[in-house]
Amino acid sequence: MNTGPVAKEDVAGPVAVQADRDTADLADQLLAGLRAADPGLVLIFGAAGEGLGKLGNDLRTSLHPGCVICGCSSAGEIGPYGYSTGSVVAIGFPRRSFRASAVTLRNLATLPVSDWMAALRRMHAGFAPDPARSQFGLLLVDGVSGQEDALVSTIEAALPAVPVLGGSAGDGLDFRHTTLLTDGEVVSNAAIFLLVETDLAISEVSFAHFSPTETRAVVTAAIPDKRRIVELNAEPAAEEYARITGLARQDLTPTEFARHPLLLRMGRRHHVRAISELTEDGGLSLMSSIDAGTVLTLGRSDDMTQGFAEVLEALPRPPLLVLGFDCILRRLALERAGLMETMSEMFTRYRVAGFNTYGEQHSGMHVNQTFVGMAFMPPATDSEAHDAA
Repeated sequence: MNTGPVAKEDVAGPVAVQADRDTADLADQLLAGLRAADPGLVLIFGAAGEGLGKLGNDLRTSLHPGCVICGCSSAGEIGPYGYSTGSVVAIGFPRRSFRASAVTLRNLATLPVSDWMAALRRMHAGFAPDPARSQFGLLLVDGVSGQEDALVSTIEAALPAVPVLGGSAGDGLDFRHTTLLTDGEVVSNAAIFLLVETDLAISEVSFAHFSPTETRAVVTAAIPDKRRIVELNAEPAAEEYARITGLARQDLTPTEFARHPLLLRMGRRHHVRAISELTEDGGLSLMSSIDAGTVLTLGRSDDMTQGFAEVLEALPRPPLLVLGFDCILRRLALERAGLMETMSEMFTRYRVAGFNTYGEQHSGMHVNQTFVGMAFMPPATDSEAHDAA
């Protein structure tokens, strides 16, 4: 069992702990690190199915009765020493600095948007946020539901003033079935939304290792509910994608899809619309929504490590912890490039903990091949606040 860095005595920062998933005393190993934090919120990443439910119940009986415990299965974990697999990572958020409430948004397949919005607004009203503290939302969602785009749009409409980030639960590399935990119940075809407030300083972190090229393509035919491009530039999608990337049709593999993503511009930023596979009819299946008429830009891979370090170095103060949602496609790309150890060392240096996802949510969007996180830092000192003013 590994414990993450402990914050200064006068600042109650989050604590990350980790243990092997199959160890017989899993809950005890995690509790050994969590109890000292006296958490009001615990997030569990890596356990799946009934194992996730049992672990949640074991933790619940040993922690403060009001502690909110949520979690999900993953495609890999980020613990106190970087990337890992076959483990469980638990992050404890101390009661003295954090308050949280959770709501389950069910029946993703039928999109009961009105019910979701009503539940979110009731939750926010009952939470009664403290204006003197920072507030944000966390979203954990079934990663094979295909409904993340509608979900994040609903949350954005219901709670427009709340910054929201999160990740889609994973299933290793199988992409078949994911599970989530909330209020002692294991669920699928659902999402968990947590409203959190803290007296720590917070800052969103987002990094995608791609930049746009000059090559663009128009989606001229699509099947939005299946996240499928049928035509690009009025040509069969796979053939046109091969042409604009300079690849042969037979070379269109997941590796090449990851190296040559399609980007969607929103405002001043480009977001990845990752390709998951070719369809039998020559189309392209994506991991995010797509509509006919969308203009996409071909992406170019940039440095995956230096750019990430620069983003974290730009934080106002060194983080006590960064809660991270990191796309499994980024992890696979780092593995192919021989940079897993380098990134793991960087995660340790900047105190990153979280899991590898099937997609990430931030700024009202569902994206792919992106690292999304929330950095927790000590509050600004009086002198820092004066200098900022």
